[in-house]
Amino acid sequence: MRTAYTSDQIRAAEAALMATLPEGTLMERAAAGLAVVCARTLGGTAGRVYGTRVVLLVGGGDNGGDALYAGARLAARGARVDAVLAGSRVHSAGLAALRRAGGRVLDGRFERVRALADAADLVVDGLVGIGGTGALREPYATLARITAGAACPVVAVDVPSGVDADDGRVEGEAVRADVTVAFGALKAGLLVDPGAGYAGRLEPVGIGLEPYLPDAGVVALTAGDVALLLPRPDARSDKYRRGVVGIVAGSRRYTGAAVLCVGGAVRGGAGMVRYAGAAEPVAGVRARWPEAVVTELAPGEGVGGVGRVQAWVLGPGLGTDADAFAVARSVLAGDLPVLVDADGLTLLAEDRSLLRRDAPTLLTPHAGELSRLLGVDRARIEERRLEHVRRAAAELGATVLLKGSTTLVAQEGRPVRVNPTGSPWLATGGTGDVLAGLAGALLAAGLDCYDAASCAAYLHGVAGQDGPLAAGDVAEALPGAVRRVVNGLRHEDGAAKLEG
Repeated sequence: MRTAYTSDQIRAAEAALMATLPEGTLMERAAAGLAVVCARTLGGTAGRVYGTRVVLLVGGGDNGGDALYAGARLAARGARVDAVLAGSRVHSAGLAALRRAGGRVLDGRFERVRALADAADLVVDGLVGIGGTGALREPYATLARITAGAACPVVAVDVPSGVDADDGRVEGEAVRADVTVAFGALKAGLLVDPGAGYAGRLEPVGIGLEPYLPDAGVVALTAGDVALLLPRPDARSDKYRRGVVGIVAGSRRYTGAAVLCVGGAVRGGAGMVRYAGAAEPVAGVRARWPEAVVTELAPGEGVGGVGRVQAWVLGPGLGTDADAFAVARSVLAGDLPVLVDADGLTLLAEDRSLLRRDAPTLLTPHAGELSRLLGVDRARIEERRLEHVRRAAAELGATVLLKGSTTLVAQEGRPVRVNPTGSPWLATGGTGDVLAGLAGALLAAGLDCYDAASCAAYLHGVAGQDGPLAAGDVAEALPGAVRRVVNGLRHEDGAAKLEG
């Protein structure tokens, strides 16, 4: 499991550690790790440094000092290192070390910096550290734009400048790094979009913070974590022990949603799928998934006659008319776990009293659906995904899986889980219906809402990595995704290990 922390948590841990060490030790450790990653980026594992050209973008804080000390190490190995001092202050000891090693200090004339960056083999972003918030000011904003045009790799020190370390917000210009070297621990904003999209590959560098860090507020599961959570059938298993999931989805207008949702549950390993819906989607489910036990509902009819289930999926393509409201009310009035998606979320936004229930509830909105549930502008949710998924879990009294470029899972009192396997190929109609069916199958198998949502998001992402694809392809790829994850755990000491 990968853990991530806020800037305040990191600073507190650093202060506690520094109190036990000689002055400058922590920066020395950070600079040594940064130099190693830079050397590897320049020349692979052999670390071809001699004769390369490195440009340091140096701010006035400790990140600038880290960049200067790392630059001194690279210069001592034969790199030509040019430091651009962007701030009114500079880390004087780091600057002296760079000059002693043969590095050069340049003025900040933009045309000269742009020419250097164009000719460089590596640019190191040491402009703004983890304490930076809001939009970059000049000259930092222009320097960030210059890095975007560089043909060489960009290595960010601790966090790309312009990215909020706590929640991944980006307001204005930001450095888009190929590699981000995270000292001591990952910062939460490196895992959550939009910040995650600027961080590139994450390279944690240990500096001794571990004993001083609190419990993490943000975590990301690995394949090994998911494999250990997944229910496994054994010799005593039957369809009921493996989990019977009830699905209420689809309508005359959206017949495909029912087919895709049932497909996610069937291919996701449900012991049995009971589908209930109107005549049109019933016909589609019967034709595509003969494994499902199908009940046709009359207009306004509830689910009392569907039969035994252990969890419900409610909402994909259901519609929002009076008949849809009646069946939603009948599902949510029960004492079983319920996953609510798509049109089911619209019904909840219209009548929040439906959420007054004692049984577990899992909500799976995208940002637009969450905006209706919370009464918050969609753009603001996209900008502050961590803040709003936490708020939703607390305010709605449910586990919330917020879909998007970074899928987040929140439950009050527990760390927010960030899904690391998302893929742009999943941005196509119907993939959310497949995810709902898969998560419902895991709920029925006995996982709680938090684990079912996290595992479903992970497997859904693995299934969607080999695009281009349609939603039906994702459902068909789920068994292979499960095998990859489970086999990765079995062979975790070899090359077959799958990491998140």
